[in-house]
Amino acid sequence: MATKNQQKPEIPGSAKGAWVILTLLVVFITIISLVRFFPSPKEITWQTFEKEMLERNAVEKIVVINKEIARVYIKAEFANDSVFSDDLKSPLGVNTGPHYSFNIGSVEAFERKLEEAQSDLPPYERVSVRYEEKRHWNELISWLIPLALLFFLFRLFTRVQGGGTGGTSIFSFGRSTARLQENENKSNITFDHVAGLEEAKQEVKEIVDFLKNPQHYTKLGAKIPKGVMIVGPPGTGKTLLAKAVAGEAQVPFFSLSGAEFIEMFVGVGASRVRDLFKRAKEKAPCIVFIDEIDAVGRTRGKNTFYSGANDERESTLDQLLTEMDGFGSNTGVIVLAATNRADILDPALLRPGRFDRHIYLELPNLSERKAIFTVHLKPLVLEENIDLDFLASQTPGFSGADIANICNEAALIAARKKKDRVEKQDFLDAMDRIIAGLEKKSKIISAEEKQIIAYHEAGHAIVSWLLPQIDPLMKVSIIPRGKSLGAAWYLPEERQIMRYSHFAERLAAALAGRAAEELVFGEVSSGAVDDLEKVTKEAYAIVAYFGFNKKIGNISFYDSTGRSESSFQKPYSEETAKMIDEEVRKLVDESYEQAKTVLSQHKKELVTIAELLLKKEVIYKEELEKILGVRNQEQELKLVVV
Repeated sequence: MATKNQQKPEIPGSAKGAWVILTLLVVFITIISLVRFFPSPKEITWQTFEKEMLERNAVEKIVVINKEIARVYIKAEFANDSVFSDDLKSPLGVNTGPHYSFNIGSVEAFERKLEEAQSDLPPYERVSVRYEEKRHWNELISWLIPLALLFFLFRLFTRVQGGGTGGTSIFSFGRSTARLQENENKSNITFDHVAGLEEAKQEVKEIVDFLKNPQHYTKLGAKIPKGVMIVGPPGTGKTLLAKAVAGEAQVPFFSLSGAEFIEMFVGVGASRVRDLFKRAKEKAPCIVFIDEIDAVGRTRGKNTFYSGANDERESTLDQLLTEMDGFGSNTGVIVLAATNRADILDPALLRPGRFDRHIYLELPNLSERKAIFTVHLKPLVLEENIDLDFLASQTPGFSGADIANICNEAALIAARKKKDRVEKQDFLDAMDRIIAGLEKKSKIISAEEKQIIAYHEAGHAIVSWLLPQIDPLMKVSIIPRGKSLGAAWYLPEERQIMRYSHFAERLAAALAGRAAEELVFGEVSSGAVDDLEKVTKEAYAIVAYFGFNKKIGNISFYDSTGRSESSFQKPYSEETAKMIDEEVRKLVDESYEQAKTVLSQHKKELVTIAELLLKKEVIYKEELEKILGVRNQEQELKLVVV
């Protein structure tokens, strides 16, 4: 006897497709066979009928159907006649007819012509004519077969698509599309594959332990969280952490995306939510993982027309809230959810009793990046003594996904160069490839343009080197990469907070390229558009968000909830907006003058670095030290702004 949890074996998708093709082939062959075994009458003209059939006395009878079509039957003794043999024979033997047909026009005209054609024959030899009112079965089949075929394909489609766990059939839209992992198809990822997330792992390990040993917690009266929300920037390991939970927990694991709840039909999302939790309760204890829950969990708005909200999405969210709040105590169903947009989630979704616990993932620090490199370097064939500390120090601000990409890109570069092992330089090339794009040495650049680019990048290098709050400069290049014609590489310091001086000097360093062009050539070029875009955004952030401007005051117009993105009005008056614009323009002008002042004081070094770039295309930190001296970040520069 089958147990309750026993499931029918699923038919693989390829096997289903093969059965569909085989069925269609059988239907097609059947139709062809019907046409071949039961041939329809051959259409002829009255002249052919009179000359080849009547005059040879080969006609047995004529049946006029519906006073329109005359069907001609040929005598059986003419089966071997060369004129009629092809039409009187069939795969089943002798074709009994009708063999030929033609349009009679009107009955009177047909009878008159037939009388004239047989006027010389005695009455007993004349062909008999019979009139019938009916539909021939071939005509009926010509209508029925397409309809039957369409109905058959419709039924086949609904059965095939409705099988398994999916809900893509028109009769099963309300079924949940969650993938179930248990027993032999469970995830192979464990907590050992997750590096650099020790605090987060500790949180979810407690949940896994509860599912394995619930008595240890319930005997003390503790209640395990019903929901765990994993929040973090893209690439920090939210989905990977959920997969590790699936691999560690010896319980059924349902996984799906938040977007899978929404369809074009009203009520489908709510129905899928109900079906998902119904299946989960039948499999309890189990885990439900909803990835990118912000697709269905956005804050509900009062005015759906102006806010762009979707009524179907809101009804789906309402059903999700009801299901999560309807659990009994310690039912053993735990919901994991992941998002990088926690600021736009509905407050009712995040309250205690639904998602009780929030796990925040951040970009990894130095030691965490080293642990992540350790995991991703295991499958690579490396040269001896690869310095993990060096690789981790060169990748500040990189996520776990970025580090995985670097390791894979380094292996591809080494293979492209026909190396036996992945070397340190391959990792450096991979970082450059990911940060700045593919190197384009073949890009055609004129000598004049190359000179402008060289002075532009030299300007960035000098101001960045001499201003103490700027991140350390590693190298400068005028080799085109991606969309940029040149670039300066920095090693960002891992700061948690930044002072006004950091922002101000960053603006000056970003504008230094354009300042160098004006200082040397007397005019500027369009090559600084990317610098200007970054400067404009950062200047507005300084004035309107961080409260650094004295005239605006200690006010921030930053909206951490993200709701102002769809708003039709700004959170400040037109007068304030005008003031913000003026202060931003003033701040940018001051930074530009600061960059010009630094470059004017070091014009000789500017020319030297630019000429060195034109000669070597890439210069490193050591060569900059020979020209500008050892950089002292602690020393404050006293600059006169003109």
